[in-house]
Amino acid sequence: MSIELKKLTAHDGRDAYDFLQTLPKDENGFINSAAGMTFEEFRHWCARCAESAEKTEIEDGWKVPQTTYWLYAEGKPVGMGKMRHALTDSLRVAGGHIGYAIAPDARNRGYGKLLLKGMLREARQKGIDRVLVTIHNDNVASIRVALGCGGVIEQITEERHLIWLDTSVD
Repeated sequence: MSIELKKLTAHDGRDAYDFLQTLPKDENGFINSAAGMTFEEFRHWCARCAESAEKTEIEDGWKVPQTTYWLYAEGKPVGMGKMRHALTDSLRVAGGHIGYAIAPDARNRGYGKLLLKGMLREARQKGIDRVLVTIHNDNVASIRVALGCGGVIEQITEERHLIWLDTSVD
């Protein structure tokens, strides 16, 4: 099976757009801000996302630089991940470093684990030693993915599991 993690670019095309239209706008706390966009709006969205990945400072007191990735399987996007380069106090409670989603028709095939492991490697390359994922308590599949990638539960709140992952573990 051919699997590839690709960094979003300002020129991503119709395949990524079509993939995003299969994801809900907000599912388990993962926000798909491209849901319902026209293709032209998507092109502008990609440009903004690509710009965010190159920033180094927090904007407006809360917007941290973020890189978006696509997980491709057999040449088709099946997953999306967002990696924040730093955490604010609020992101330590809800949001964390990494959020990810798998297309509904591609779930339960191990793609979540492949996507998270790839993003851990990317985080390590950015000099991040440990990443935090915050997962809604009822999102059992995602909790399993994080724990399967070596995650350690630090805390369980009324809403979320806070799980830390070491980026040096493959």
